[in-house]
Amino acid sequence: MFLLFNVFRVISFLEGLSYVLLLFIATPIKYLANDPQYVKILGMPHGLLFMLYIILAFMLKQENKWFKENFKKVMLASIIPFGTFYLDHKHLSKIDN
Repeated sequence: MFLLFNVFRVISFLEGLSYVLLLFIATPIKYLANDPQYVKILGMPHGLLFMLYIILAFMLKQENKWFKENFKKVMLASIIPFGTFYLDHKHLSKIDN
């Protein structure tokens, strides 16, 4: 379980980073400079990291017996920019495994 939790934290960081890069770097370049190349480059890795984040969250929910409110925070963090960073700082870093 300790390994799975640490993998989740790494995936959470990478998913959040890819989301921020996609939203605040690649998308403006696509529409302001008419260059969709960066969205294509970042889109697939972000999608894979997002799916992995969701799968790991469900796995950890069962193992850690996360309550409904805690699980909602984990899921919401994945769709809010910088949400995964906040989640890790405020909640995940304080969990002892």
